[in-house]
Amino acid sequence: ITEARVKLQVTQIIREDANLLFGFREVNEKKMFDTLIKINGVGPKVAMATCSTFVPETFARVVADKDVGLLKRVPGIGPKAASRILVELADFIVDGNADSSVLDNGRADAILALESLGFKKEQIKKALTGASGDTASLVKQGLKKLQRL
Repeated sequence: ITEARVKLQVTQIIREDANLLFGFREVNEKKMFDTLIKINGVGPKVAMATCSTFVPETFARVVADKDVGLLKRVPGIGPKAASRILVELADFIVDGNADSSVLDNGRADAILALESLGFKKEQIKKALTGASGDTASLVKQGLKKLQRL
Protein backbone atom coordinates (compact mmCIF):
# COMPACT_ATOMS: atom_id res chain seq x y z
CA ILE A 1 0.00 0.00 0.00
CA THR A 2 1.39 3.37 -0.99
CA GLU A 3 0.72 6.60 0.80
CA ALA A 4 -0.32 9.65 -1.15
CA ARG A 5 -1.33 13.02 0.16
CA VAL A 6 -4.49 14.54 -1.18
CA LYS A 7 -5.60 18.11 -0.58
CA LEU A 8 -9.36 18.60 -0.47
CA GLN A 9 -11.49 21.70 -0.38
CA VAL A 10 -14.27 21.10 2.16
CA THR A 11 -17.71 22.58 2.71
CA GLN A 12 -19.35 21.87 6.05
CA ILE A 13 -23.11 22.01 6.49
CA ILE A 14 -24.40 21.87 10.05
CA ARG A 15 -28.03 20.97 10.49
CA GLU A 16 -30.12 20.21 13.52
CA ASP A 17 -29.92 16.48 12.82
CA ALA A 18 -26.61 16.15 10.97
CA ASN A 19 -23.11 17.50 10.47
CA LEU A 20 -22.24 17.06 6.79
CA LEU A 21 -18.88 17.39 5.04
CA PHE A 22 -18.51 17.66 1.26
CA GLY A 23 -15.02 17.37 -0.23
CA PHE A 24 -13.74 18.64 -3.58
CA ARG A 25 -10.43 18.31 -5.38
CA GLU A 26 -10.55 21.76 -6.97
CA VAL A 27 -11.45 25.18 -5.55
CA ASN A 28 -13.75 25.83 -8.53
CA GLU A 29 -15.77 22.69 -7.77
CA LYS A 30 -16.27 23.90 -4.19
CA LYS A 31 -17.32 27.36 -5.41
CA MET A 32 -19.80 25.78 -7.81
CA PHE A 33 -21.27 23.63 -5.00
CA ASP A 34 -21.42 26.56 -2.56
CA THR A 35 -23.23 28.71 -5.12
CA LEU A 36 -25.69 25.97 -6.05
CA ILE A 37 -26.77 25.25 -2.47
CA LYS A 38 -27.70 28.93 -2.03
CA ILE A 39 -30.42 28.57 -4.67
CA ASN A 40 -33.89 28.00 -3.24
CA GLY A 41 -34.89 24.38 -3.80
CA VAL A 42 -31.36 23.10 -4.44
CA GLY A 43 -29.94 21.08 -1.58
CA PRO A 44 -26.58 19.38 -1.10
CA LYS A 45 -27.72 16.19 -2.85
CA VAL A 46 -28.68 17.97 -6.09
CA ALA A 47 -25.62 20.25 -5.87
CA MET A 48 -23.33 17.20 -5.54
CA ALA A 49 -25.10 15.49 -8.44
CA THR A 50 -24.50 18.62 -10.53
CA CYS A 51 -20.81 18.69 -9.54
CA SER A 52 -20.54 15.02 -10.47
CA THR A 53 -22.20 15.61 -13.84
CA PHE A 54 -20.33 18.76 -14.93
CA VAL A 55 -16.87 20.19 -14.39
CA PRO A 56 -17.13 23.90 -13.45
CA GLU A 57 -16.10 25.15 -16.91
CA THR A 58 -18.73 23.00 -18.64
CA PHE A 59 -21.36 24.03 -16.10
CA ALA A 60 -20.51 27.69 -16.71
CA ARG A 61 -21.11 27.13 -20.44
CA VAL A 62 -24.43 25.36 -19.72
CA VAL A 63 -25.55 28.35 -17.65
CA ALA A 64 -24.28 30.91 -20.18
CA ASP A 65 -26.07 29.06 -23.01
CA LYS A 66 -29.20 28.59 -20.84
CA ASP A 67 -29.22 24.91 -21.85
CA VAL A 68 -32.19 23.45 -19.93
CA GLY A 69 -31.83 20.11 -21.75
CA LEU A 70 -28.29 19.50 -20.51
CA LEU A 71 -29.11 20.61 -16.99
CA LYS A 72 -32.08 18.20 -16.85
CA ARG A 73 -29.58 15.33 -17.23
CA VAL A 74 -28.54 15.87 -13.61
CA PRO A 75 -30.37 13.43 -11.30
CA GLY A 76 -32.94 15.33 -9.24
CA ILE A 77 -33.30 18.26 -11.63
CA GLY A 78 -36.49 18.54 -13.66
CA PRO A 79 -37.58 21.22 -16.14
CA LYS A 80 -38.80 23.69 -13.48
CA ALA A 81 -35.70 23.33 -11.31
CA ALA A 82 -33.42 23.61 -14.36
CA SER A 83 -35.10 26.84 -15.45
CA ARG A 84 -34.92 28.29 -11.92
CA ILE A 85 -31.21 27.40 -11.60
CA LEU A 86 -30.41 28.98 -14.96
CA VAL A 87 -32.27 32.18 -14.07
CA GLU A 88 -30.59 32.43 -10.65
CA LEU A 89 -27.09 31.74 -11.98
CA ALA A 90 -27.25 33.82 -15.16
CA ASP A 91 -25.63 36.78 -13.36
CA PHE A 92 -22.87 34.77 -11.68
CA ILE A 93 -20.86 33.68 -14.71
CA VAL A 94 -17.68 35.62 -15.32
CA ASP A 95 -17.07 36.54 -18.95
CA GLY A 96 -13.65 35.78 -20.36
CA ASN A 97 -11.51 32.83 -21.29
CA ALA A 98 -12.12 29.23 -20.20
CA ASP A 99 -9.89 29.57 -17.13
CA SER A 100 -11.96 32.44 -15.74
CA SER A 101 -15.28 30.97 -16.84
CA VAL A 102 -16.30 29.92 -13.33
CA LEU A 103 -18.93 31.02 -10.88
CA ASP A 104 -18.03 34.32 -9.23
CA ASN A 105 -18.84 33.43 -5.65
CA GLY A 106 -18.07 36.85 -4.14
CA ARG A 107 -20.41 38.67 -6.51
CA ALA A 108 -23.06 35.99 -5.98
CA ASP A 109 -22.82 36.40 -2.20
CA ALA A 110 -23.04 40.19 -2.51
CA ILE A 111 -26.14 39.97 -4.71
CA LEU A 112 -27.80 37.54 -2.30
CA ALA A 113 -26.93 39.77 0.67
CA LEU A 114 -28.40 42.86 -1.00
CA GLU A 115 -31.51 40.91 -2.06
CA SER A 116 -32.01 39.80 1.54
CA LEU A 117 -32.05 43.49 2.50
CA GLY A 118 -35.04 43.99 0.20
CA PHE A 119 -33.43 45.45 -2.92
CA LYS A 120 -34.59 44.35 -6.38
CA LYS A 121 -32.22 42.30 -8.54
CA GLU A 122 -32.36 44.88 -11.36
CA GLN A 123 -31.31 47.67 -8.98
CA ILE A 124 -28.52 45.52 -7.57
CA LYS A 125 -27.15 44.74 -11.04
CA LYS A 126 -27.00 48.46 -11.85
CA ALA A 127 -25.39 49.26 -8.52
CA LEU A 128 -22.69 46.58 -8.87
CA THR A 129 -21.79 47.44 -12.47
CA GLY A 130 -18.09 48.24 -12.47
CA ALA A 131 -17.68 47.29 -8.80
CA SER A 132 -14.90 44.93 -7.79
CA GLY A 133 -13.42 43.37 -4.68
CA ASP A 134 -14.41 40.79 -2.11
CA THR A 135 -17.97 40.19 -0.94
CA ALA A 136 -17.88 42.77 1.86
CA SER A 137 -16.45 45.41 -0.46
CA LEU A 138 -19.08 44.67 -3.12
CA VAL A 139 -21.89 44.94 -0.55
CA LYS A 140 -20.54 48.29 0.71
CA GLN A 141 -20.19 49.66 -2.84
CA GLY A 142 -23.65 48.38 -3.72
CA LEU A 143 -25.26 49.94 -0.64
CA LYS A 144 -23.67 53.32 -1.37
CA LYS A 145 -25.02 53.30 -4.93
CA LEU A 146 -28.42 51.93 -3.90
CA GLN A 147 -28.88 54.76 -1.37
CA ARG A 148 -28.74 57.24 -4.24
CA LEU A 149 -31.42 55.45 -6.31
